[in-house]
Amino acid sequence: MRGNSCAEAVCVETYITELRRFARALCRGDRERAEDLVQDCLERAVSRWHARRPDGNLRGWLYTILYHGFLNEERRRRRRGDSQRLEQISEIELPGVEGGQHAAIEHRDLLRALATLAPEQRAVLLLVGVDDFSYAQAARTLNVPIGTVMSRLSRARERLRQSMYGEHHRLRAAGRAGASAAAH
Repeated sequence: MRGNSCAEAVCVETYITELRRFARALCRGDRERAEDLVQDCLERAVSRWHARRPDGNLRGWLYTILYHGFLNEERRRRRRGDSQRLEQISEIELPGVEGGQHAAIEHRDLLRALATLAPEQRAVLLLVGVDDFSYAQAARTLNVPIGTVMSRLSRARERLRQSMYGEHHRLRAAGRAGASAAAH
């Protein structure tokens, strides 16, 4: 970052909290790994600042760098046979949740369900559902067609519903859809 480095640093700094949240979710709650991922993302952004399109979407560019860094790390981990098992994920420290025991249990179950999603589905769900990206922005960030974003999002939502509410919810939803179609 040459020239106007303070202004550039402030621009990037405004997204650090969002990047951390996205990285933690991608890394299934592993804070240390997520922090490393964000740090790598910021280093890449700073070192490639000159290559960034000045009129481009800075937020999307940062998310793209972070996501591609995550994918590269996942490939390295798989080659080394270093992936985290679901039993380990469920023991990761969970953040506090207000609202009593029931809310805390639901929050824990949601985090566990998120951890079981394929990384591609988890990324789309987080970008669209949490970080409020449009389908087009998510597609550009992940370098996939909009239709792929939509199908991954649909599958991720359905998988979360299944994990959270089980088979009973799926059967109820199918019953409502059938009743709705019969009424029209």
